[in-house]
Amino acid sequence: MARPRLAYRLSMQHEPGHEYRDETPGERVDRQWGELLQELRVMQTGAQLTAGFLLTLPFTPAFGDLDRWQRGVYLCLVLLAGLITVLVLTPVATHRRLSGEHVKERLVLAAHRVVSVVLGLLSALVVGMVVLIIDIAVGRTPAVVAGAGIVALVLVLMVLVPSRLARDATSPAEGAPDRK
Repeated sequence: MARPRLAYRLSMQHEPGHEYRDETPGERVDRQWGELLQELRVMQTGAQLTAGFLLTLPFTPAFGDLDRWQRGVYLCLVLLAGLITVLVLTPVATHRRLSGEHVKERLVLAAHRVVSVVLGLLSALVVGMVVLIIDIAVGRTPAVVAGAGIVALVLVLMVLVPSRLARDATSPAEGAPDRK
């Protein structure tokens, strides 16, 4: 079965472009797990701060002034923040449960999938927060415009830039140093 070009590489072979790494398959999986944990830490902090902010909003006097649409967006954001928090904790809880079972390679692959979902959900959470806050502060039309701008930025930074970097990494660039 052919893998997508941007698929997470967990093969027992050396990763293309990383021939200079001298690591065993076990060392590679350990490194990939460590990298995923670092990414999860960053996402967990962001998700917790966002959830904390959202949870304080109903206890402010201005919450009573929200219209039906704003309350709906708010409740969606709270649910999204809760889902993100659970998903960010899932790889660590799974690792804890399966520690010593010799399934780290499968754990890394599953955690990669969870992290990919979390990135998408965090993007949606950020867009939703921007829309809600600007809607409350300025109005619906500027909120929609700002939300569309954030969506475009997310697509560029999280989809187009990585795709471009991956494409550039697979084609030899002129003047690129030879690592051999």
